[in-house]
Amino acid sequence: MESQVRGGTRWKRFAVVMVPSVAATAAIGVALAQGALAASFSVSGQSFKVTAKELVGTGFSQYGAYDKGVDGNHAVAVSAFDKATITKMCQSVVTPNIPLIGTVTLRLDAGDSNKDSGKVHAKQLYIDVQDLEADATFTNIDIGVAAGAINKGPRQKQGEVEGKQTSPGGFAQQADQAVLKEVKQTAWATTAGTFQLSGLKMSLKKGSGEGVECY
Repeated sequence: MESQVRGGTRWKRFAVVMVPSVAATAAIGVALAQGALAASFSVSGQSFKVTAKELVGTGFSQYGAYDKGVDGNHAVAVSAFDKATITKMCQSVVTPNIPLIGTVTLRLDAGDSNKDSGKVHAKQLYIDVQDLEADATFTNIDIGVAAGAINKGPRQKQGEVEGKQTSPGGFAQQADQAVLKEVKQTAWATTAGTFQLSGLKMSLKKGSGEGVECY
């Protein structure tokens, strides 16, 4: 059961081209903030932090897999949603020891609105989670689903979800709906077929830790 990288960023290379790419990134950010552009977003190769005040997702499934990091393989629980609406989302990733700069944290904040039009909307959303804290409510949940029988979450074909093969005899669960509140998690990848980030704010800050990262 091997995790295939679904897009990503090589952060050392990113650091080298950071300055000339800021203007283009800012333009994309403005378009996203105005709801004019839907985009796929993925970070892989190292862990990052994610928080959300609330995530409401339909067509939920979860199963075990592993991701390839820069320091080896890491076991993850893949959470998949057909559709998800997220309130007050934050994602942050730390790039340590950049030459002449030091440690830098890239942070994205979006969906800071109680109106539906001002929230983050995602389709075909996958989150490869290492650890998770949240208040969770599941509707019509099945736990311990047999491998290959996941049918409520997004999938390419029976038993295969976005390039990840469910493990025979492995743990899995699915539900019609999942509501997660006060979410705090460490993840290895986030991918969405479309990711509409209303009110997007992107910042690059020196250092890491509380007050710089999401938590």
